[in-house]
Amino acid sequence: MPNPSAPRHPGTQQVPEVRKHNFDEVAQIFTEDEARAEADRCLHCKNARCQANCPVGVQIPDFIAYVKEGKIGEAVSKIMETSLLPAICGRVCPQEKHCEGNCILKEKFGSVNIGMLERYTADTARKQGLLKTPQTAPKTGKKVACIGSGPSSIAAAAELARAGHDVTVFEALHAFGGVLRYGIPSFRLPREVIDHEIETVKSMGVKFVPDVLVGATQTVQELLNEFDAVYVGSGAGLPTMTGIPGENAVGVYSANEFLTRINLMQAYKFPQTDTPIKIGKHVIVLGAGNSAMDAARCAMRLGPDTVTVAYRRSAAEMPARAAEVEHAKEEGVNFEFLLTPKEVLTDETGRVNGLKFTRNELGEPDAKGRRRPVEIPGSEFIMKADTIIVAIGQRPNPIIAKTTPQLKTTERGVLEMDANGKTSLPGVYAGGDIIRGGATVLLAMKDGIEAAKRMNAYLEEK
Repeated sequence: MPNPSAPRHPGTQQVPEVRKHNFDEVAQIFTEDEARAEADRCLHCKNARCQANCPVGVQIPDFIAYVKEGKIGEAVSKIMETSLLPAICGRVCPQEKHCEGNCILKEKFGSVNIGMLERYTADTARKQGLLKTPQTAPKTGKKVACIGSGPSSIAAAAELARAGHDVTVFEALHAFGGVLRYGIPSFRLPREVIDHEIETVKSMGVKFVPDVLVGATQTVQELLNEFDAVYVGSGAGLPTMTGIPGENAVGVYSANEFLTRINLMQAYKFPQTDTPIKIGKHVIVLGAGNSAMDAARCAMRLGPDTVTVAYRRSAAEMPARAAEVEHAKEEGVNFEFLLTPKEVLTDETGRVNGLKFTRNELGEPDAKGRRRPVEIPGSEFIMKADTIIVAIGQRPNPIIAKTTPQLKTTERGVLEMDANGKTSLPGVYAGGDIIRGGATVLLAMKDGIEAAKRMNAYLEEK
């Protein structure tokens, strides 16, 4: 019989004082006993709300039942019927908003730790050699190009390969994974996990080609001359900046650049690696989303005296995952709320030495229901800073839209889609951040999976 009243196991972590000095993974894998005990808490609901609220439709009660029985090969196969990135999803999906947030045990006993169980299943299956290459349908003779190698394109490529199509993924950078590799730090998502999940997709016959910037190396229209359909999953790699005076000073980074230097180029290992990074004693991070938490926690690991997250609203409006905020606080990151940056201050050499703020109070709600920050007259003050990291959002790089005028975009720079998920150019589909402007890995995967189904129908008609 299930044991739902047993305490939820949160998982073991590196202690903050140790982990703040390294880039090793913070969360540790369940032991077999821990995994079975946590799986035993699941009620295996007939109409499981966890599964109904999983954007990629993972059959959660079924895979957990296998974990409970110690059948890890069967458990991972059950997950991979709908999601081919279980080790990634187990680590970076916002379970608290989806599966765990809808667990029937949440209010009384605490949700089943579905994220850690998924991660345990994927990691254990990999270590024990239990992963099987997903089956693919007979070859259709159709060729599909996927632009970008982030979670949306990987998910689309995998589903298209399952259907028997010949799929090629084009990546602008020299390494694959997109935002998984350049945006998410290794202490949240180890690089070997990304490599392994991509190898699974490669084993299905998907080809990955690096160093191809579609829009510059070749256009979408040129791809359509060679391929029967194209999926655009190139993400949102263009940072949004504040526009305040002094923002071009030495020592101001966008979160995109800072995280790319750390995560992709491994600047924290300089001079063993080629890319340097200098942050000084005092770091300010502007923003309060997951990228801001990643930037702040990376900065802390580079050894400054202080790292401060400055946000223009209150703590209640922070969009970052609660767990990421808590981890940042545990590692010594400071949080300052109701502040608006006004001017970057510099020394005589043009390097950052401070940031001028005004204090805010919260006014009426905006279109998203969050109360608007209103500046308080006469409240200006200066905070010391050697480095400023701007993490207030991102949008798609316009290069694809500019070189393919048939692709319509909205005023936010994202691709326009019709009710069937098609772009304005026949044969071209899209998903992930290039249609959302910045969202989660899980929603990007959902877009890729759904687009692949529509592309299959299109290719069958063609």
